[in-house]
Amino acid sequence: MTAMLSNLAERLTERRERLGMSYPALAERSGVSEPTVKRVLAGRIAEASFENVAAIAEALGMPLTADPIDVEDFREQAAREKAERVARLVQGTSALEAQAVDADQYRKLVERSMRELLTGSRRLLWAS
Repeated sequence: MTAMLSNLAERLTERRERLGMSYPALAERSGVSEPTVKRVLAGRIAEASFENVAAIAEALGMPLTADPIDVEDFREQAAREKAERVARLVQGTSALEAQAVDADQYRKLVERSMRELLTGSRRLLWAS
């Protein structure tokens, strides 16, 4: 979450700079106090309300929308991330036992784990 907020702050800052918009102008356009605008753009987004962050983004022409990722794409992304975590654990354990997994075996392990996560119980996919 912190990386996402940091990325958002960077994108908002870059947008303000590209637009050549001053802090006072952004504060006026967004209806958010200048100190809060500066705090948000400095990366301290968590200290501001969602409403203020959304107003700043809107004033910069970057509305925060809830455009969801396609369900299947999101499930595949989650399955790949989890499969890669499992594969790294297996690889680490194998390395401790002097049986390192080569790149091809690693890729196959990730693909197999991903298939199992996508075709098996949904609880397994979303469990920690």
